Amino acid sequence: MGVLNQPPLISIVVPCFNEAAVIRETHRRLSELALRLDDVRFEFIYVDDGSHDETATLLHELSVSDQRVRGLRLSRNFGHQVATTAGVENAAGDAVVIIDADLQDPPETIEAMVARWREGYQVAYGQRSERAGETRVKLWTARTFYRWMNRLSRVQHPVDTGDFRLMDRAVVEALLRMPERDRFLRGMVSWVGFRQVAVPYRRAARYAGESKYPVAKMLRFASDAVFSFSLAPLRLAVWSGFFVMFLALLGIGYAVVIRVFFDPTNWERGWASIFVAILFMGGVQLISLGIIGEYVGRIYGEVKQRPLYFVRERFGFRDDVKDRSAEATTASQ
Repeated sequence: MGVLNQPPLISIVVPCFNEAAVIRETHRRLSELALRLDDVRFEFIYVDDGSHDETATLLHELSVSDQRVRGLRLSRNFGHQVATTAGVENAAGDAVVIIDADLQDPPETIEAMVARWREGYQVAYGQRSERAGETRVKLWTARTFYRWMNRLSRVQHPVDTGDFRLMDRAVVEALLRMPERDRFLRGMVSWVGFRQVAVPYRRAARYAGESKYPVAKMLRFASDAVFSFSLAPLRLAVWSGFFVMFLALLGIGYAVVIRVFFDPTNWERGWASIFVAILFMGGVQLISLGIIGEYVGRIYGEVKQRPLYFVRERFGFRDDVKDRSAEATTASQ
């Protein structure tokens, strides 16, 4: 943990995208947490993921008034998972906490996470016992997704969790060795292993602003999880092919029996069934090609080896923190 008898350093990474309405309150509550945990040192790393509002200006003001604040401004919006990765890459702590800026995940829960870390656990992840301010549809889809994800993947993902968690330095170093572009961080943390424990908490409604994850982004995020941790879609395509082949054999047998044992003049009347069969086969083939294309597209993205992100501005970091993003970097470096 600490070096030269110094208290351990906890880095809190806060990805931000258009969070001007909530960022001051977020920092106030994080600062109150730091006052209660006076035997731990803190740094607050805010990552501005290409915000269009006053988020960057407010982060500069916070860095002036609080020497523990560090800021990263990415050159554009790269997405929540990449912005979080950027913050983790630049964290110097003995442990790193990931928390969103919207205050749905209460900063006060970090105190319990730190306690579990001190007990020897290397990952303490927040597990939602209640979820305020969310529709029944979203609650149902979230529960269904994690349970089906565990059926499809060989890696078991804790249910009712998000990215809100504390990770020991050993886990952080392992995570940063994983270079994939389509990132599903909570799944990646589960994959690396180590000693992990749940910290139950009640998830609150957003303090201000609006959700940055509409339905389209949620579907993309879910597809990243499935295609990154499971080959089940490819196997589904294979089994669909066998199923269609079985139906084709039945159809051939049926056609032969009709042609040999029944009135041949009725043969022309089967055009509707042939039409349906052709459409069905075409649909199966297109779905199978789409699944294969999804995997090939992800391979194409990995082969290009583009940097995960570019940093437009970096401020508030001290000389004792290694600058790992003065130039474009990737999670694999």
